[in-house]
Amino acid sequence: ADCRYTCHQECCSLIQLDCRRPCQSQLSPESTLLPPCSQNVTQTVEEEKREPLTVQEIKQKIEKYNTKVTNCLLMKLNDDGTYTGFIKVHLKLRRPVTVPAGIRPQSIYDALKEVNLADMTDKRTSFYLPLDAVKQLHISSTTTVSEVIQGLLKKFMVVDNPQKFALFKEMRKDGQVLFQKLPLTEYPLYLRLLAGPNTDVLSFVLKENETGEVEWDAFSIPELQNFLMILDKEEKEKIQQVQRKYEKFKQRLQQTLKEARGKPG
Repeated sequence: ADCRYTCHQECCSLIQLDCRRPCQSQLSPESTLLPPCSQNVTQTVEEEKREPLTVQEIKQKIEKYNTKVTNCLLMKLNDDGTYTGFIKVHLKLRRPVTVPAGIRPQSIYDALKEVNLADMTDKRTSFYLPLDAVKQLHISSTTTVSEVIQGLLKKFMVVDNPQKFALFKEMRKDGQVLFQKLPLTEYPLYLRLLAGPNTDVLSFVLKENETGEVEWDAFSIPELQNFLMILDKEEKEKIQQVQRKYEKFKQRLQQTLKEARGKPG
């Protein structure tokens, strides 16, 4: 507060100052460009090694889970030890997806007959899915992340390669929103069971798969051209943001120098 020392919020606990005041991060124009801790952070967390639950333990957890459910979306234990339940997936896609052109939405009849409407035309078009759209899925304890991604794409009639997308689990800790990418072999319903029905503790998010190696062969030429246009727009916006930031800092610096003229020292 006195010396105007500026640091990243994550570094506060590591800073020692002679003024004996607690370090307070002040994100002024001269501070770092890194986002503050309050924003979303994607972390790569080592997969926890879990011991498989017994049928009795699963039964107890399901009973405890169902006592906390308030929307009738209960889990059900089957005779073979597997169980079924519901998960909600938030779609946070920043780039357009590819869908068949001129195809009506899938009906219940189509879903029951497993009709793939995308195969009925070769025409394609791109559009943005509504930001933070939510889709509820009824899945089994044997349903993997890979199958959840494919199921979501099928419901929205998206014909893009599933490898372009990844399923994340969203957690809140110490004021931060943390995202952890789930391996394709993970079982989302098992994670839901362990976390309980409260989506503030754990929720699932479908995002672009940008944390791994991009397989550009999976994209068509129009898609790649689309990405170039989007990246060019994002680059220009970032440049303007940085320019505005340091223009403001320049004005403040000039004002400070003007006020300091004529003063001793």
